[in-house]
Amino acid sequence: LHVAEKPSVAKELTSILSNGKAKRIDGFSPYNCVFIFDYNLQGQKTQMIITSVTGHLMELEIDGRYKSWTSCDPITIFDAPVSKSITKNCELIAKTLQRESKKAFCLVLWLDCDREGENIAYEVIDVCIKANPRMQIKRARFSALIPA
Repeated sequence: LHVAEKPSVAKELTSILSNGKAKRIDGFSPYNCVFIFDYNLQGQKTQMIITSVTGHLMELEIDGRYKSWTSCDPITIFDAPVSKSITKNCELIAKTLQRESKKAFCLVLWLDCDREGENIAYEVIDVCIKANPRMQIKRARFSALIPA
């Protein structure tokens, strides 16, 4: 399972790797489809699955007792409990990731090589690992998507 940071990157990656011969199927979100095609990887025939997110999947929420500067000693905010959850508008994207993760033996992350991309990568891992904890995880490092 290959996951890109945005739909346009997933589409371009699919076009390059599949030579334009990929099948497009719907994801649960209307904005993030899934591309499937056969691929020869190191002499072994495999099925590639490529999809995307649309940036961050999750949000951080601080415990309600700490939301107002006047509700507590400000120094206690540093140790305040923080919860991480999938945003409402990304629930369908997460559902697609979980569905496709169940079929995959490896997760390849095609996210920007910056701090934000790295953070999104960990969010994708959190979602996918819940559906398939045995998946290998790989990180693609790239600066441009151009055919070789």
